Amino acid sequence: MKPAAKPARKITAAGAVRDEARFLMNTYKRPPVVFERGRGCYLYDQRGRAYLDFLGGLAVNALGYAHPRLVRVIRREAARVVHVSNLFHNPYQGPLARKLAEWSGMDRVFFTNSGTEAIEGALKLSRLAAHQKFGGMKTKFLALENSFHGRTFGALSITHAAKYRDPFAPLVPGAEFVRFNDVADLEAKFDGSVCAMVIEPIQGEGGVNTISPAFWQKARELATRQGAALIADEIQCGLGRSGRAFVYQRLAGLPDIVVVAKPLAGGLPLGAFLAREEFASAFSPGLHGTTFGGGPLVCAVALEFLRTVEEKGLLENVRARGAQLRDGLLRLAAKFDFIREVRGEGLILGMELSVEGGPYVAEAMRRGLLINCTQDRVLRFLPPFILDARRVEQGLRILETVLAKTARPQQDPASASIEAPAMALAAVR
Repeated sequence: MKPAAKPARKITAAGAVRDEARFLMNTYKRPPVVFERGRGCYLYDQRGRAYLDFLGGLAVNALGYAHPRLVRVIRREAARVVHVSNLFHNPYQGPLARKLAEWSGMDRVFFTNSGTEAIEGALKLSRLAAHQKFGGMKTKFLALENSFHGRTFGALSITHAAKYRDPFAPLVPGAEFVRFNDVADLEAKFDGSVCAMVIEPIQGEGGVNTISPAFWQKARELATRQGAALIADEIQCGLGRSGRAFVYQRLAGLPDIVVVAKPLAGGLPLGAFLAREEFASAFSPGLHGTTFGGGPLVCAVALEFLRTVEEKGLLENVRARGAQLRDGLLRLAAKFDFIREVRGEGLILGMELSVEGGPYVAEAMRRGLLINCTQDRVLRFLPPFILDARRVEQGLRILETVLAKTARPQQDPASASIEAPAMALAAVR
């Protein structure tokens, strides 16, 4: 006789945290809260307490939680077919690629599972195109100081912070960093050995820093002159978060390759890199691939996400609510002398402090507001696109209380400089 099956162990919030501590690898520092459900702009913990989410799963949950249109598509497709592999066609890859091409001005798309994987593919494509056109000597990648592009070896090689890079050295060779918005440094380093330059038009993990039109234009000119690819990493700032489909659309000249991920499938894992035909044509069958990227369920959800943004006028809402939130943050900056600067656009905003930001993040959570801190002193706001005016004001009221009531950390004498600070919370991509 077969032994009797053990009864299923009841999952509790406390038990889940204990299991994490025992069985998960030690890579995240988390507060002792278990989020069990979400609705709209709110998350709810194991006790049923609501938290207004101004972090959006790190820019992922652009339609908030349990959006009825996404839920409907997930239920429908889960009952049809979740995965068929990329050896076969599915109904949604082509239409989603077409929609992304229309949004971006690019010609072709490759689907991945994550932003990091999309960065890897973009680096491979740019180097392959350079090899085919110029031979094997054109291999260098340029990236920016304070950049963050991911955690795999290729993505890490163009991520600037030493704390992420040094423990895993040696990384992929041939990467060099340009000072942010420094046109002279760009011109000095962009030589004939460069196959690609990677730019986040708004740096997210780097502190919500916006690329200048002059810097972008010079990068576009140099890439064209040197036969290199200009790669826009819009994983965090793209697909509507700035109030435009892409941040580069307000700058002079299209990129050659665009990388997207975070909000693309409404919380399900999907990324992509998009390219102009000149670069996309370097690929042929067998040169790149993925098992899971672009499955029918995630592509169907991504199509519904993009259609929802279009049909509900959410880019306009992002611009309006972003302006409202930015104005509120500026009012707080006038009231509290330890706020140094407010920056960003749309619903990717940062508030730089002259003191450590971590205690303010913790107190905000205690009071029911979710934000985070990057670069040690920059409070970052990434709320969902469905945010309304009332919830903006609610978030600002909580934040004002947090800024007023939190014991102010000791000011770091080095805080006058923003050279290579560490992130307070782990970046995830």
